[in-house]
Amino acid sequence: MYNSILKDIGEVLEPLGIPIETGVFSKKAPDEYLVLTPMSDIFDHYADDLPVAELQEVRLSLFSKGNYQARKNEVVIALLGAGFIITDRRYLGYEEDTGFHHFAIDVAKEYELNF
Repeated sequence: MYNSILKDIGEVLEPLGIPIETGVFSKKAPDEYLVLTPMSDIFDHYADDLPVAELQEVRLSLFSKGNYQARKNEVVIALLGAGFIITDRRYLGYEEDTGFHHFAIDVAKEYELNF
């Protein structure tokens, strides 16, 4: 069975009711949404010349026209509670042309491999 951090993040954050897409938000943007961007997928541990674990990393970009602070905290708490690793969080700025605040959360998760 293949493990997917994108799928797992979607399942964990679904109850929050934030629209989520991967790569780019293709629909008309609501006032708040998440875009998931895969960053890396590496074999992290080896045994007998075979990988035994992989580390998958994704950047969550939270776009919000309102106060993003409470939503950012909800996302982080949900991810940490589900066993994800938060490697970075940062405010990337206010986009004057769109009216969105952009906050990035970098997330990682390790998966055991079974060959």
